[in-house]
Amino acid sequence: MGSNKNYKGYKSFQYLEKDIDYKHFEQAKQVNRVSSTKVPLNEAQEQRVAKILKEEIIISVHEHLGTFPKDIMQTPAYIKEGRMFTGFEGLAAGHWDCVFDNLMNGVCQIHSKGGWKWSEVTHDLGMRLCDIAHQDFVIHCKTVDDIYRAHKEGKVAWVAVMEGSMMIENELDRLDLLYGFGLRSIGITYSESNALGSGLKEIRDGGLTQFGKRAVERMNKVGLLIDVSHCGDQTALDTIAHSKKPIIVSHIGAKALWNTNRMAPDDVFKACADKGGVIGIEAAPHTTLTPNNRIHNLDAVMEHFEYVKDLVGIDHVTLGPDTLYGDHVGLHRAYTAALSLKASKSIGKPGMEYEPVEFVDGLENPTEGSYNIVRWLVKHDYTDEQIAKIMGKNTLRLLKDVWV
Repeated sequence: MGSNKNYKGYKSFQYLEKDIDYKHFEQAKQVNRVSSTKVPLNEAQEQRVAKILKEEIIISVHEHLGTFPKDIMQTPAYIKEGRMFTGFEGLAAGHWDCVFDNLMNGVCQIHSKGGWKWSEVTHDLGMRLCDIAHQDFVIHCKTVDDIYRAHKEGKVAWVAVMEGSMMIENELDRLDLLYGFGLRSIGITYSESNALGSGLKEIRDGGLTQFGKRAVERMNKVGLLIDVSHCGDQTALDTIAHSKKPIIVSHIGAKALWNTNRMAPDDVFKACADKGGVIGIEAAPHTTLTPNNRIHNLDAVMEHFEYVKDLVGIDHVTLGPDTLYGDHVGLHRAYTAALSLKASKSIGKPGMEYEPVEFVDGLENPTEGSYNIVRWLVKHDYTDEQIAKIMGKNTLRLLKDVWV
């Protein structure tokens, strides 16, 4: 449907009175917050991009659509209020037909060092659902048919996702509850270990636990798409092997290009693809760097994309940019301050030095990703058929296999 979105101007929680029903925080601009580069094209290429964005289903498998305060250091207070705004304006200015919105990425640690409490997770999910229920531009996506409907009607299919399963503790039935609340994808771990397996922060990866295996089986049965982006490598491999359905690595990069724990090795990518899964390449600040691209920008991200594409084939790759509306780099600083953590003075292992950026040029927010990735692919001579697979068809195939 392209950018002709059927948006009527709704803004989060406009059915309430600010500073009476809730504490108001001035939000960052959703569009053109910074001067970020739009991939330059010639006239013929522009026509190709317009055609692709109009005709093909465009899906992002990992974003954060919650908006953040203009003064990013107000984030801890904003999060504590428990009412996160959604970037409806930014979505309307973009081209995504479907976006996987990751609701809980550790932010509840700001007001609870334990983080991921069941009550906090269900509160945040319910609050977002209430906001979405009061507008008619974003569709709460629960089936593949909802994605086709959004594309046809000029709307956005919103997929509720949580990045880790710590909140289920040892209760499998909570997975059923989350599915019933409308969740459609969940991570095994979010960097730190839990009852299911080891996170990528661990020095020793114990792999998927016995409880983790039972959880994977339940996720398969209820129809939750499993994500291993923040798992340790062995836990990721165990999850792929144990799952009866294909899984996703929604936001990741290649360890072969940039050797950090946040990246994954080739064997994880190959195992995921061999099972029919899909790998999304991410663009969160200072993640998908390479020796050739030590300043984080769109080219650095796409170098990781092409590496993984060449490794596993074009039928198993997509993009999960992992962007948000607000100062992403500043948000990392706000978290550090709120958690009383010392910021590391090192910016990389020996030989991995890089230049810090204030934003990822070309992929600063979800709106930019919705057009700039397609522009990059056209500029680099990908065919229309290849782009259609990368931007949507690969993910649709996966969802048809997994969602029940």
